[in-house]
Amino acid sequence: MLRLRRCATALFLVIIVLVWPVWPPATAFSQSPPPAISGLGPHDALLVVDASGHTILAHHPDQKMVPASTLKVLTSLAAIHYLGPDFRFQTDFLLDTHDTLGIKGYGDPLLVSEIIAEIARHLAGLLPSPINGVLLDESYFEGPITIPGVSTSSNPYDAPVGALCANFNTVFFTHVNGRPASAEPQTPLLPMVRERIRRSGLKKERIVLTRRQDEAPLYAGNLFRYFLEQEGVVVRGSVGMMTDGFSEARLVYRHTSPYDLAHIIERLLEYSNNFTANQLLLAMGTRCYGPPATLGKGVQALTAYAHDVIGIPDGVFVEGSGISRHNRLSVRDMITVLHHFSPHAHLMPQEGSEYYKTGTLKGVRTRVGYIDLGPGDRYRFALFRNRSSQTTAPIMRQVHRYLSNDRN
Repeated sequence: MLRLRRCATALFLVIIVLVWPVWPPATAFSQSPPPAISGLGPHDALLVVDASGHTILAHHPDQKMVPASTLKVLTSLAAIHYLGPDFRFQTDFLLDTHDTLGIKGYGDPLLVSEIIAEIARHLAGLLPSPINGVLLDESYFEGPITIPGVSTSSNPYDAPVGALCANFNTVFFTHVNGRPASAEPQTPLLPMVRERIRRSGLKKERIVLTRRQDEAPLYAGNLFRYFLEQEGVVVRGSVGMMTDGFSEARLVYRHTSPYDLAHIIERLLEYSNNFTANQLLLAMGTRCYGPPATLGKGVQALTAYAHDVIGIPDGVFVEGSGISRHNRLSVRDMITVLHHFSPHAHLMPQEGSEYYKTGTLKGVRTRVGYIDLGPGDRYRFALFRNRSSQTTAPIMRQVHRYLSNDRN
C-alpha cells in the first residue's frame, strides 16, 4: 500500500500544486538582467527567492536549460520520497547443493573493498571450505543498461551501472618499481585488470571497468574471492556469471549496507558521482514498478515525482546524474526542487553561509542551493550558465553582495 501511495501520480497533489503556488510570479525584470547583477547573457538564467518565496533577483527564470550535475539534487529528493532516508541496499549470498557460492546484487553503489572484506569475514564462519566456485547473479537489472551522455572513456564519471559492482566500477592504480600496483592499501590489484592497465599507458589513474565480457561484475566477484581466501576459505573453480539461476539454493547471508540513503546522498552531492546517482534512479524505478531495473522505469519514477508530486510539469529527464545534455529544467523548476529539499540542505557541501551543488559540462556551468544570512533568513538560488566558458563565481559574488546590502 505504501508503494502504491508513493508511486501513483496523485491527482490530489497535482490540484494542490496548481492552486497553491510556492512563490508568487516573477517580477517585471525577469526577462532582462537585474540591474544589480552584471555579466548575465542570453544563455544564462538566475533566480533568487527569499524564505517566503518572493522573487529577489530573476533573469530568464522560465527558460529550459541544461542543469548538468545540479540534477542530482532532484534525483536525491525523489529517492528520499520513494525509498525513505533510512533505506539501505542489500546483497544476497546463497549456497547450492554443490557448495557453489552465489552472489546476487541489487545495485548497492557503496560496495567498496572495506565492506567486501567485512562481508568475507562474516561469510567465512557460514560457508563450507572448500566451496566450488562463485556464480554472480545480475538478474535484478535488465542489462546492460546504457546511460545517455555516458561515453566509453576511461574517466570515472563514465563508469557503467550494474546490479553487482565494486569500488564504483573503477580501479585506482599506480606503479611501483615500474610495475602496476594498487593505489589503495585496502584494495588488491587483481590479475584480471593488469592487462587493462598496461594498455592504458597511464602511470597513476583510475580505469573504468566496462560491461564488455561482464568485466565489471566479474571484477566484483573476484574481489569477493580474494577476500574469502584471505579469511581461509578455499575457493575451487572459477568466478563466473549465472545464466539459469540456482537449483535448490539456500540463502546463507543477506548483507545490509551500513550506509543509509541519507549518507549515500551526502556523498553523492559532495563527490558528484554519476554512477551513484543513476544507481539511485534505478532503485527508485524498481521500487515503483518492480524488477528488473531498467532506465525507463527509473526515468518514469523521476518524471512522475517531478511532474505530479512537486509540480514541475514540463521538466525533461533522460537519466539521473545530469551527465546528459538532453535533461532540461528552468531555474524556476530548480527553486521548486530546493523548496522541497530544504529539510535536507545539510547534506549538501557547505562554503561559508552557502549550501550548494554545482554542475559542469563543456560550455555549461551551474550552481544551486541556499544562502543563510541569519535565523529564518534563508535564500534559495539557482544559476544556470549554458554555452559559456565562464564560471558561476562572478555572478555568485554579486548575488552575495546584493543580498548582504539588501539585508542591511
